[in-house]
Amino acid sequence: MRQLIDFIPLIAFFTAYKMVDIYMATKVLMIVTSIQYAIYWIKDRKLENAQVITLVAVFIFGSLTLFLHDETFLKWKAPIVNWIFALTFLGSHFFGEQNLVKRMMSHAVNLPEIIWSRLNYSWVIFFLISGAANLYVAFTFHEIWVDFKVFGSLGMTLAFLIGQTIYLSRHVIEDESDPATEQAENK
Repeated sequence: MRQLIDFIPLIAFFTAYKMVDIYMATKVLMIVTSIQYAIYWIKDRKLENAQVITLVAVFIFGSLTLFLHDETFLKWKAPIVNWIFALTFLGSHFFGEQNLVKRMMSHAVNLPEIIWSRLNYSWVIFFLISGAANLYVAFTFHEIWVDFKVFGSLGMTLAFLIGQTIYLSRHVIEDESDPATEQAENK
């Protein structure tokens, strides 16, 4: 659910872009993102690393766009953030005891180690492709890049998550100490 809530600043950006222009949309993006992460901070007393990266990128690229009055900087935000995420997931294979996907999901699901590795690499590939697609559309199809940023990115993410869920469902290892599982088996 929180992943969908994270699209609120993007939807606000899209709305402002369609109603006014890219510069108003950039201001709206910066304000709504700040409010959203302030709420997360108040609620959780912390921000996730991905949220910090996103917030910093919004302010760096948004500020450059506004101060230099050039939307090119904002067009680079999504690809660079996606590629930072790809590098983070890739780096987690080599640093730390668990890859990033396993660190995020192992409390909820039990999987063989090779599946954790495949899932983590699939996120690397997803973020690389997502960044490249955003960059390609932003600089090739200027008239639709904001539409793609909102609907294309959301669609790609949802399709990836559905595919990942299907893949996960085939590889989940049932936890033998789970009382619900034991009750179901005893019936």
